[in-house]
This record gives sequence, structure tokens and C-alpha cells, in this order.
Amino acid sequence: MSAARWFGDSTIRPRFPAWTRGNAADVFPDPFSPLGQSMVIRGAMCLGLRDAYISLGVLDWEEFDEPEHPDLFHMFGGYLYNPLSLTRLLGARMPGASPEAIDQAFFDDRADVPVYVAEPWHESAVHEARLGETVAWALSVEALPYLDADKELAESLRDRRPDLTALTDAALIARAKAMKAYVQQTFESAMRTSSLVSVGPGALAAICAGIGRPELSIELLAGIEVDSAAPSHAMWALSRTARASAALTSAYEAGVDDLLDRLAAAGTQEATAHHADLVEFLRTYGSRGQNEYDLLAHTWEVRPRIALAAIDLMRRSGDDQAPSVRHAASIARRDAALAEIRGLVAADPETAGLFEAALRSSGLFLSGRERAKTNAIMVIGEMRMALRELGRRLVERGVLADVDHLFMLTEAEVEHLRLDPAPLREVVVERWTTFRSLFDREPLFAVNGVEPTIDQMAVRSERTVEQAASGAVLRGAAGSGGVATGRARVVLDAADPLGLEPGDVLIAPQTDPSWVPLLVAASAAVVNVGAMGSHAMIVSRELGIPCVVSVADATLVIPDGATVTVDGTAGTVTVH
Repeated sequence: MSAARWFGDSTIRPRFPAWTRGNAADVFPDPFSPLGQSMVIRGAMCLGLRDAYISLGVLDWEEFDEPEHPDLFHMFGGYLYNPLSLTRLLGARMPGASPEAIDQAFFDDRADVPVYVAEPWHESAVHEARLGETVAWALSVEALPYLDADKELAESLRDRRPDLTALTDAALIARAKAMKAYVQQTFESAMRTSSLVSVGPGALAAICAGIGRPELSIELLAGIEVDSAAPSHAMWALSRTARASAALTSAYEAGVDDLLDRLAAAGTQEATAHHADLVEFLRTYGSRGQNEYDLLAHTWEVRPRIALAAIDLMRRSGDDQAPSVRHAASIARRDAALAEIRGLVAADPETAGLFEAALRSSGLFLSGRERAKTNAIMVIGEMRMALRELGRRLVERGVLADVDHLFMLTEAEVEHLRLDPAPLREVVVERWTTFRSLFDREPLFAVNGVEPTIDQMAVRSERTVEQAASGAVLRGAAGSGGVATGRARVVLDAADPLGLEPGDVLIAPQTDPSWVPLLVAASAAVVNVGAMGSHAMIVSRELGIPCVVSVADATLVIPDGATVTVDGTAGTVTVH
């Protein structure tokens, strides 16, 4: 491994030169483990993205570089990047769209995004016709049954999980490998859905702008129910049970590290029932967590403490912060905007018809995007737990120092380790040391043609940014409507919320589903990155809290503890 490059880093080819962290930071916030890259990314998700783009009509099999083994999520310095060139091709070939419009919809509006350079092969009448049919379908379809089928598959894999401790080492590896085809299938569905998620909202924004009410387009997307918010509703119910009980409150206040063990040992009916509810919660939602696409991720099933800490945070929240209460208020704002726009377009049947189609498409694909991601995450969770059981055994035998070290190997190397561990012991230790150092690197936002080296990435711990003064107004993108004022609490890790209290304004680098419980307790959210269809936008609308995304360096610029006002409709954050 070169000191300048991580051993799993990608090679850029001329056909697709541009890559970006835009929207990738939502899904892949941290450096990705070698085993996760080998089995999940290159062994399944790249294939799923290939299949999705072919089925949508974006391009043909032969237009990919090495279509049998496409590298469609490039890695630089251990961080994964979205294929900007490939996504722009969607804009170049889609009727009524453009690469620039795709940039605006899917990625942050930043100066360091490389300019699109047209190539003769980008234009294709055949693909334009196919994509035209796809867009028409997206505006007319009323259900996405393939997502329901994937959900049934994912749940069956979880529910039929064998006793992993009873499997042989070879059987554990075989089970993990068997999940790759299912990840490919569910991720193809996820990419088909995500690629069309901006069709409806784009049409709504155009209609609202055309009638002189552009700010209402955000309100129209409020209140959409999404799967990634479902765990928080379940957590809230658990928190209310704990809040209403003096004994359970005492148990939580004693700490959550060994809460499950203490509840199991208590012997009371109340403790036994709450323990059973928590175990069922972890069974249902245990695959969720930060960087949850990576096999290395410490999901809630791996580290229940993370979920229990979130429940405890909600326990300290008042009933007025219930997701159902704020969701209802969000729906009321949406319905008011809906009535106003319907009145304004009623005299124009064509516009009124497009408006209703775009509204239906927005709800269907925004909620579908989160459902599709949940399906894929559940399958990856089954792969993860089989491999962690293998890692546990290898630690017991003295082959590895820590279960996490198993994920420093590739898929082929895991087979090697099982049969002949000696040659890989030093490799694992060396990679682990280098891998941990990558977390202190700031990945370049965009890459174009030239592969960056690790030393070109800024060191996070050495970065300094001047903090905003009182009265400063920071601008980002409107994510979820409404206005809220509260104490800013900068949180860099969802597993360690650093004193976040109910009613605080959450300032985060990005969000994925592991952040949702923190959003429930917060009065508003501000994130460094994000664009149309990003996780922070979708979930904030579902939970009914104001949200502003793409506030550059928000976690550095906004002073922790300052009073701030978040205007999610205007896309501003005022520091008081």
C-alpha cells in the first residue's frame, strides 16, 4: 500500500472522470472498510446501480467500463464518491433535463463542482425516448410494488436467521456471501427509485414559481411518511413507558450501558415487559446505525447502547415533542399550501393536472426512496451479523485482537484467514492503523480526472474556521419549512450526542437514519451538506421540524451553545 493512497482506492477512467461526495456523505459518511467495499460496494451495490441505470434507459450495458465488474462508487482516501459523470448522463439524455439541472437536484450548489463537459456520445435519441417513457411512468404510477416485494424478502431473511453460533466458520462465510445477490436486488430497486425522486418535486417547484409562490414548494413536501423515521416513533413509545414509571426512570438514570442486563435481572413484571419491548425493537430495527451500509458499522444490534441512549434522550423530552404532534402540525401547513395552490391553478386544467401528478409522484418516490434504503440495509445487516460471529470466534482463538479487525480484509482474504491466518496477521494490524487515521482526513468534495492522494486531504483536527459573529445570517438550502429558535448544539457523531438536550437546534455534518432519534428531540436541524431528496430534508419534513441543509462548514462556523434561529423555508440560520 502506497503511503499516498489507500489500498482500496479507485482508478479513474476517461469515460467517467467526475466524482463527488455530494449526497454520498449522507450514505457513506465515514471511511469504508475493505470488507464492506469488497462484498457490499463492488460485490453488490455497483451491480445494482448498473442494472438500475440500464432498466431506466439511461445507458446500455456496453457503455459501462467493465460492465461485469463496474466500479461505480469510486473510493479515494477510503471515502466513497458518487458517480457525478454517470448521473450527469441522466440529465444529458432525459427530455427536458440537463446535466446542470441534475447537479442542482442531487448535489450541493458549490463552486468546487467541476463544470460539465459534453461529449458526442452523451446525446442519444434512443435513450432520450426511453427516459421519456420512464419520466411519464414516474408521473403516472400510483404504487411501487417492487419495494413491497423487497421488504418481504428482507424481513424474511431477518426472521429466518439461523442460530449463528451453531454454524461452522465456512457456513458463516457462505451465509454472508449468499446475501450479496439480495443486496444487488434491493439496491437496484433503491437506485431506480432514487433516480426519479426529483421528478415530482422539480415539477412542483416549477409550478409554484410560475404562480409567484416558490416558497410553497417546500411546504407541499411536508408530512410524507418515511421508513427511516419509523424507529423514532417506536423509540418514542418506549420513552413514554419509561417516563411514566418511577422504577424505569431510575433504571435509565443509572446509565444505559448495562440497562438490558439490569432490566432482565430485576425480576419485576414492569422491568421484564420493558426488557422484552426493547429486545423486540432491536430485532426489528437493529440493522440501523451510522454508516450503516458498511459491514463494519456499529449498528443498534451490534451496540444497543446507541439506541438506548436515544430513547433516554426522548424520555427527557416533553409530550409536545412527540413525532405525531409535530407531524400533524406539518401536515396542517402542507394542507394549507395545497389548498392555496389548487385555487391558483384551478382555471388552468393542464397545469392543475400536472400539479396533482407531481404531488402524487413526490410522495410516492420520496417515501419509496427511504423504503428502498431500509430494505437494502436489512439485508446488509444479515451479512454483518454472520461476519461478526466469525470475528468473535477468531478473537477467542487469538487470531485477531478485535472483532472489527476482520473488516480490514477483502472477501478473498477472509477465506484465506479462515484456512491459514498467519500470513495476514500483520496485514490486518497495519491496515487497521492506517484506516483509523483516515477518519481525521477531510475528503475533497469533488474529483475530476485526477486521483487525489491522502496527503491532499485536509487534516480535520488542524482545520480552523472563523466562527460566525452575533447577527450573522448563514445561508443554505431550504429543507423543511418553519421557524425555530434554540440553543445550537454541534454534534459530530450520532452515537455520541455531546449533551444534546430536548429543544436544542441540532448542528450536524450530515444525517443518515441513525441521526433520526436526535432529530425527534431537536427543535430544528442544520447540516453541512445536502440537496433535494437528501435524508435530512425528507426526515425533517416527516417529523415537522425546520431544516436548512448545505450550510458550508456549519459545524465549525456556528458556535456551540449560541442561540440561533433556523428558517427552514428561507434557508437561513441567524446567529444571535
